[in-house]
Amino acid sequence: MTAPPPSLKFFDPRDLLDPGTWLGAALLALVFFLLATLLGRAVRLAIHRYLDRLAGAGADPTGIRFLGHLAYAVVYIFAFLVYSHLVPALQHLGTAWLTSMGVLSVVLGLAAQTTLGNLISGISLVLYRPFKLGDLVQVTVPTGAEIGRVESINLGYTVLRTADDRRLVIPNSTMASQTSINLSLARQGAPCLVTIVLAPAVDPAPVRKILTDLARVHPQTVAIDGCNVTALSGSGTTVTLNLWCADPAAAAVLRSDLLESAKKQFDAAGIKIARWTALRTA
Repeated sequence: MTAPPPSLKFFDPRDLLDPGTWLGAALLALVFFLLATLLGRAVRLAIHRYLDRLAGAGADPTGIRFLGHLAYAVVYIFAFLVYSHLVPALQHLGTAWLTSMGVLSVVLGLAAQTTLGNLISGISLVLYRPFKLGDLVQVTVPTGAEIGRVESINLGYTVLRTADDRRLVIPNSTMASQTSINLSLARQGAPCLVTIVLAPAVDPAPVRKILTDLARVHPQTVAIDGCNVTALSGSGTTVTLNLWCADPAAAAVLRSDLLESAKKQFDAAGIKIARWTALRTA
């Protein structure tokens, strides 16, 4: 009597626990990916909570945010290294790579030169702090000079948000090597310029005094940078009042109050105004 042929077996549940099989390697990869994702989210949540405490204390969160991005990447790199150590096929592949490590290191170095340069430049930006999150910075881009507020400094790029809500994404290596102007270090607040064009026969001296006196007693005025004659023409004399306020909202209030109060005093004094102009409350 002949023995019955063995039954065909397409799937063995034990393969799922063996990293030497493709099923086991795939399942292990899924497990490591899920663990790395959960750990990365836990790290990010912990950093966000720490940043909330820093914000309440008035501390600078720039370095913590950058380290958070770096830690998030390290979690995935560490998970891949452990995974490759547990899977035999990847162990053999790593051993084979060692025989050509010299050539491979050169190739990887050239391929990742820009990426590594941005990473190292990002670290230098965080360490030396030429600017921090929230600072207003002027930079030079291919389209010309741009002004934006620092929104984030991640592993590869610095993101600036402009006044018209555009995002400037600039490589860290470019930010570290170019000359940038940190406008937030110059003075905190917002400028306010009020320009008045007087009739040709009007003496500018009393106009300057009225504007300066009104600005000096206004509660929204932080500093008066001057009230000067800035242009002369056949249509009249231009007088410009330069002020500084705490923020754009205060500058708008100050501008409105100055125009209204100055109009009353000019009318009472018989001063003729050719044109009123209010500029720059940003």
